[in-house]
Amino acid sequence: MQIEYMGLKDLSGSLIVIEGIKGAAYDEILEITLQSGEKRTGRIIELTRDFAVAQVFDGTQGISLTNTRTRLTGAPLQMPLSKEILGRTFDGIGRPIDDLGPVYAEKYMDINGKPMNPVSREYPRSFIQTGISAIDGLATLIKGQKLPIFSGNGMPHDNLAVQIASQACIAEDAGKNFAIVFGAMGVKHDVANYFTTAFEHSGALSRSVMFLNTSSDPVVERILTPRCALTAAEYLAFEHDMHVLVILTDITSYCEALREISSSKQEIPSRKGYPGYLYSDLASLYERAGMIKGSKGSITQIPILTMPNDDITHPIPDLTGYITEGQIVLDRALSQKNIYPPVSVLPSLSRLMKDGIGEKYTVAEHPEISNQLFSSYAKVQEIRALASVIGEDELSDTDKLYMKFGTEFEQKLIGQGRNENRTIKQTIQIGWDLLRILPKTELDRLSPEILSRMFDSETTDTQE
Repeated sequence: MQIEYMGLKDLSGSLIVIEGIKGAAYDEILEITLQSGEKRTGRIIELTRDFAVAQVFDGTQGISLTNTRTRLTGAPLQMPLSKEILGRTFDGIGRPIDDLGPVYAEKYMDINGKPMNPVSREYPRSFIQTGISAIDGLATLIKGQKLPIFSGNGMPHDNLAVQIASQACIAEDAGKNFAIVFGAMGVKHDVANYFTTAFEHSGALSRSVMFLNTSSDPVVERILTPRCALTAAEYLAFEHDMHVLVILTDITSYCEALREISSSKQEIPSRKGYPGYLYSDLASLYERAGMIKGSKGSITQIPILTMPNDDITHPIPDLTGYITEGQIVLDRALSQKNIYPPVSVLPSLSRLMKDGIGEKYTVAEHPEISNQLFSSYAKVQEIRALASVIGEDELSDTDKLYMKFGTEFEQKLIGQGRNENRTIKQTIQIGWDLLRILPKTELDRLSPEILSRMFDSETTDTQE
């Protein structure tokens, strides 16, 4: 016999407090019945000996302290899952919003997931091709990696997210058995419509699962959206052996929602008002990426976050950088030059890149070409600083070649079309062509064999 509890002790924002509740569990789902007969759903987020605090998904408007009835369901929030979720669009808590009807479930899974045993994890190796040279060539994404994109307000990270979703594939099997799970949190309605339309037009929707939480949806749903997305990814990866790329945007909106709910619970704030458990909460999302020994599937994550005031030391990018395996940083100065995507190469890195590129995975010369491009572009910044003091006319001939290299590098390697899908071979060829601008003596990161081939082919091209 299920017990219904009549009345509430207190109500604040999206939270309700129930007194005298027995046998409740953390994260358990509540069924809330209003005086009018309307039913809503809540989730227990705090328990004491005498009280339970619950979040109400659809808001607390119209809820009465005296006539509201609550009932424990005995289970956490679970998602109905089947392979039919591919090509479907859901709201922030996994309810279909594409007018295609409910999902006929093969399985129900707890959205909080289960932590991967570190011993059972397999080391990420294989290369994922995004078709974007600045990422593929210089901060390569590896299957099973978590590689965030640090952006800022007004920068084209939404376009970049759609382009990656449309173009990404596992290079080793030409994209077979590959799926995209896309989770948007706190986005405006026009942005949500852009995502939906862009996925449909690109053809990516058929292999994608979309979770859209708009800015007008309850803040509570924003906390659950990435968990629903990752649960869908785990199902496809470990039940159907698919390689899944999860794109989550915007993690900053998620953290703002976490701060708002923490404030409602009157918790003691930490840096910038965020809760002290922000690190562990973000880790509970990011660490759901990876590969498991004995399983053919994999989960790769690209979380996208907008840095408040473009501050990379802000708690959100700061903590994200500690948990993840590198970062792609977008640069406002490049964006203002109309260079797309405006990837700032020098602060961007992929810590797993060295183990997923080279002869077995991409191109044999990839590691050396990448190192030389980094080194040469770093020197460009020094020479540009010098030129701003003494003037470009006073630079040496070699320094002027570096200035030319820097301009060409930004326009031809970093810059590309919004629908341009480059192979890794095309990216490496652009790198070859750019390095030929510089004198042979400046290319100290390349082996003699590669130098010989580079300049021999240049001589052959000239003769022809």
